[in-house]
Amino acid sequence: MPRKAGKAVRKGDLPSKICAVCERPFTWRKKWADVWDEVRYCSDRCRKAR
Repeated sequence: MPRKAGKAVRKGDLPSKICAVCERPFTWRKKWADVWDEVRYCSDRCRKAR
């Protein structure tokens, strides 16, 4: 999700998903920018518990 020139994006405006393990919502993170479509888990703990 690229930033708009000079405009900050509010946390509430970021896309979110539901974790496949704990079923809690989690929001987009900058480190997931290139792989957001592939992200399924909110954390390493959930990824390992699958």
